[in-house]
Amino acid sequence: MAKITSYDKIKVIHKWRRGCQPKAGPPWAEVVINMYYVYILYSDKSNKIYKGSTADIKNRLKEHNAGEVQSTKAFRPWQLIYLETFINKTDARKEELFLKSGKGRERVKYLLKNTLINKK
Repeated sequence: MAKITSYDKIKVIHKWRRGCQPKAGPPWAEVVINMYYVYILYSDKSNKIYKGSTADIKNRLKEHNAGEVQSTKAFRPWQLIYLETFINKTDARKEELFLKSGKGRERVKYLLKNTLINKK
């Protein structure tokens, strides 16, 4: 039995749809990759930073600014000043925990040296 390659799949699709343009493109174009984020927020009100991780950065930022997160609601509004993207949730969580450690705090100060100076 012959192995079907992605090129063969394209030919089969085009034969099946004879004369019409495919609407959604090749079947692998619909693959969704979940992304995970490690973020740092800054509060002008208290001059504090907050580090966290999430799979939905837009929603999470809204939650922080709406006061739905107990640890950040007293220091609203928050601004996103740093964002890292991961394709693996475990890696994102490990990076978040590292940034909250002593060495991680040093790295944050180094990475955001100019950003934090301009905020003060």
